[in-house]
Amino acid sequence: MSHVPRMGALVAVLAAVVALAVAGAAVFLATRPAEPLTVTAAESEVRDLTSLVPQPVNQPAGEQAQSQGQDRSRPQDRDRTPEAGPTPAATGGPGITLTPPRLLVVSQTTLPERTKADISRLRNVQKIDSFDGGAVKISGTSLNLVAVDTARFRAWAPKAVAAQPAVWEALDRGELVADGAAAQRLGLVLGAHYQVDGGPLLRVAASARFGLPGVDGLVGAETGRRLGLLPGVVLLVNGPENTSAKLGSLVRRLAGGGTQVITLGRARTARPATAKPPTGENGGKGGTGAGTGAASTENVSAARRVQVGRPGSYLDLYRRAAAVCPGLSWTVLAAIGQVESSHGRNNGPSSAGAQGPMQFMPATWKTYGVDGDGDGVADIWSPYDAVPGAANYLCANGAGQGGKKLEKAVWFYNHSWAYVSKVMSIAQAYARTYP
Repeated sequence: MSHVPRMGALVAVLAAVVALAVAGAAVFLATRPAEPLTVTAAESEVRDLTSLVPQPVNQPAGEQAQSQGQDRSRPQDRDRTPEAGPTPAATGGPGITLTPPRLLVVSQTTLPERTKADISRLRNVQKIDSFDGGAVKISGTSLNLVAVDTARFRAWAPKAVAAQPAVWEALDRGELVADGAAAQRLGLVLGAHYQVDGGPLLRVAASARFGLPGVDGLVGAETGRRLGLLPGVVLLVNGPENTSAKLGSLVRRLAGGGTQVITLGRARTARPATAKPPTGENGGKGGTGAGTGAASTENVSAARRVQVGRPGSYLDLYRRAAAVCPGLSWTVLAAIGQVESSHGRNNGPSSAGAQGPMQFMPATWKTYGVDGDGDGVADIWSPYDAVPGAANYLCANGAGQGGKKLEKAVWFYNHSWAYVSKVMSIAQAYARTYP
C-alpha cells in the first residue's frame, strides 16, 4: 500500500487556504432519488396569494448576523454553520458538546504520551485529543487524511457538521467524507468510488467543511488502519480563543522541531467562499468539482440591481421577483415561500439560524441578498428583498435552465428530494390556480 506519512500538504499552509478551508460548514451528501420525482395532488394545497400582503418585519431583538452558512432551516436535511465570533460551547446533536479546536498540531511521527500530557497541562488548555493521519494516493494524487473515532471527533467538528448524522454514519461505514475545498480542487464526485493506490476502494459519501487547513478528508479509525495511516500524529487543542497565539508558541516548543502548529481561532469564522454549483448529477453545492458551473461575482452583482418595488400582494411579488432569473417560473418561488414560512407567517429564526420569509442563513444572504425595493438595504427579513434574493440564489444554481437543473437548484435550497417533490407539486398547483 502506498502512502506518504509526512502529510506534506499540511506543511505549507497559506493564509488564503485557511480562509477557504474554514469558510462555512456546509455538508453535502451523496444522495439521489431512487425513482424520478413524482408530484401528488395531496401535496398541492395552495394559499390565496392575491389577498396576502407582504409585511416587512424587524429583526428580532438579540439576533445577530451570522458570518457563514447556507440556506437551511431544518437540521435533519440542511447544512448549517457555526455562529460568528467566539464560539461558545453548544450542542451539535444529541449528547454532543462542541469544543472548537484552536490549534491543529501535525507531527511527523507519533506524538509521545508525555508530550501530550505536557500540552494538556499548559495554562488555558481545556481539552486535547489525538488522531491518526497521513497521505494516500489516488491515481498518483496525494490526499491528506485524518482517521477519527467518530464518537470523539464529533465534538471537535463545526456545529453544522456535528449535527449531520449522515456524516458520522458514512465514516462508520468505512467511507470517505471529503473536505469541500479539497473535493473541488481534486474533482472528487459525491457517490463515486476511488481506488487508493495499493489499497482499498473508497466511496466519497459526503463533502463537508471541517475547518482544518490542509486536511483533504476524514475516514473512520478502522479505515485509517487499513490505509496505513500513522497513529497519533494529529492533535487538536481547545482553549480560550484569545489565547490561541500564545498557546501555539508553547505547544510548538513542547512538540519539537518539524511539528506544524496551526492557529485556528478566528480563522474558523472567515468570510464564506462563493458557492460553485456543479453541472454533474453527483455534485454538491460549495464545489465538488463535478462541473464548471459557478455563481460568479458578476452574476450576483447584476442581480443585486434588479428591483421589484413593493407590490401589494405576494402574487405580484413572486411574479416580479422571478425576473431576477430568466427562465424561472414565479410558481417555484411561491412554492418555496409557502413551504419555508407560509408566505411570511413564520419568519423564524429557525433552530438552525435561518431567517426571514425565505429562510436564508445570514452569510448566504451576504452573497445572494438583493435590495429589491430600492431602499438601499438588502434586508433578510423583508419579503421585498428576500423573495428576489431567493430567485438570485436559485438562478446561481441553474434554476433558469428548467428541467433537472431546476430540480437540482431546489435541492440546493434544501438537501432533500422529498422537499424538491413537495415544492414542484405546489408550484404546479399555483400554475393551475393562477394561469
